[in-house]
Amino acid sequence: MDQDLAFDEIPDYPRRRAMIACEICRSRKSKCDGSRPKCKLCIDLNAACVYREPGVKLDAGDKIILDRLANIEALIQSKFPTLSQADSSTAGPLALPAEQGRTVGNGPGSIPLSGFGISQAAMNISTMPKAHTTPALHLLQWPCICDLVTSPCDPQVLLQLEMTRPPLDLRSHYPLDLSDLCSSIYTRAFFGKVNVWYAVVNPHSWNELYRTASLNSFRSGPESCVVLLVFALGQAAHTDTSTAHASYDGRPPGTAYFEAAWQLLPTLMLRNNVMSAQCHILAAAYLLYLVRPLEAWNLLCSVSIKLQLLLSSSSPLPSAEARNLLERIYWNTLMFESDLLAELDLPHSGIVQFEESMPLPRSFPLTPISPSPSSSAPAPSPGSDEIWYFLAEIALRRLLNRVSHLLYSKSLSLASLAPLVTELDLQLTQWHNHLPPSVQFPIRPSSSLPDEALDPVQTVLRLRYHACRTIIHRPYILYVLSSATPTVGNSTSHISEACATGLESAYIQISLLSSHRAGHVPYLYQGFLSLVSQTLLLLGASLHTELRRLMPVRKEALVKTVDSVRIELNTLGRLAPSLEVSGGILGDAVDRWKERISGVEW
Repeated sequence: MDQDLAFDEIPDYPRRRAMIACEICRSRKSKCDGSRPKCKLCIDLNAACVYREPGVKLDAGDKIILDRLANIEALIQSKFPTLSQADSSTAGPLALPAEQGRTVGNGPGSIPLSGFGISQAAMNISTMPKAHTTPALHLLQWPCICDLVTSPCDPQVLLQLEMTRPPLDLRSHYPLDLSDLCSSIYTRAFFGKVNVWYAVVNPHSWNELYRTASLNSFRSGPESCVVLLVFALGQAAHTDTSTAHASYDGRPPGTAYFEAAWQLLPTLMLRNNVMSAQCHILAAAYLLYLVRPLEAWNLLCSVSIKLQLLLSSSSPLPSAEARNLLERIYWNTLMFESDLLAELDLPHSGIVQFEESMPLPRSFPLTPISPSPSSSAPAPSPGSDEIWYFLAEIALRRLLNRVSHLLYSKSLSLASLAPLVTELDLQLTQWHNHLPPSVQFPIRPSSSLPDEALDPVQTVLRLRYHACRTIIHRPYILYVLSSATPTVGNSTSHISEACATGLESAYIQISLLSSHRAGHVPYLYQGFLSLVSQTLLLLGASLHTELRRLMPVRKEALVKTVDSVRIELNTLGRLAPSLEVSGGILGDAVDRWKERISGVEW
């Protein structure tokens, strides 16, 4: 099956209605009167009335995301008529300008930004808000959880620690092994264990790329930079466990190759082309592996500017492969930035303004296999172009952004919370149901399918699923913790169910410590803070009489799991000051928690 049809597993949609219907009427399956500027239904709902431009085609995977987004937009507009004004008032300085005739893309297939068919409110809903309360340390302000810390902790402390962190010493200290053996090992490791996360290097054109870099002695040109960064990430993946990464004496695997690539980046930083952006995104990926979030963010900002220039330019890209590569770099940049914004209060780069008009990635075109330099025999491709995970992660990241925007950027009443949680949970369920079989995973661990039977992609997707499921239902747990009167009972069964669901997913996530190691190359920093967040949530819930009855495991099992998490975080905390402080806060909270639950059973 072609990988550019990654979501062909999705069932067929009903026959399309006439193109004259606006987006709101489409989402509600209502007959639209086609009135301009607003149809009757949108006037009644006080909603933005947007008509899709003819000729805009959506990928199957993106279509379900946008259709569900239209549903939730209509729901929000009907419940909160002032949301559009609030969203527009918080838009950043690089928000999409309403310019007539401005397009995204090159050539005849370019797409007009004005009147594209997706309202600005929809764009904002599917992106990270400027201010939100999803980060781990925000839980320290919650009832019950705040009792476990000895002094108030500013959520900004993690960013401050990273800002004052000593810089990386990137002078070349180590010999560079460019032998055929090492090159082969690290290339295979990259395409087998790293490119699956980022899908940003074309395996079909790798041999030509490597040949060009070799002719330049790996000392100049973007090809040399890409190859060296592939080796750096390949060596990191070849080590196969990032817990060992913490014990390296100042030299994590891949350092020598990264330092050599870093010497080439200043020249590439001044270029505004696709390969320069590719080098920067690979360097950012390695910096995230080193748990250097701010350094990675600086490179992401550079990538963002390059992409915005390329996407705004009327000059066509040289090939379909270059356009495909640009799309993949774009989605990597957007996901990297969203992950960092979810934990740190960083400025937005402006890359999100192109999100709704950016196609989902397609498979790289197959290129003729050229002979290797040493023989007339064709050089085989080092790997396949796997994009299943990449597509699934794009959809999930957009859903996570909507969760942060809708549930964590403003105060919500219990009545307004219910329909939003129901809708977002439905979107998450649909995301899981529509995963292709090759990346499908069981939601709960089972003896019939042990964790060892899952590949790293399935393992990481399951962790991301449970992280999303927890934060969708977390507001209900806060509601119960904050209520002075009993809130869990027969008359409020939906509250009980939501709390139980959130607590179950939180526990599943922290109980799968070995699974977290499968995603250490792409998600070490985010995974660490997610463990802190979910553990704090479970500690606080177990101190509450009503929530204690909803805990997914007995006390002994939770204590054992929490102790394992604490040991793991102590090991990884040495990688970054922000992680060390987070782990220390959790460790102190665990000590106080054990004192509080002494003599309590559930």
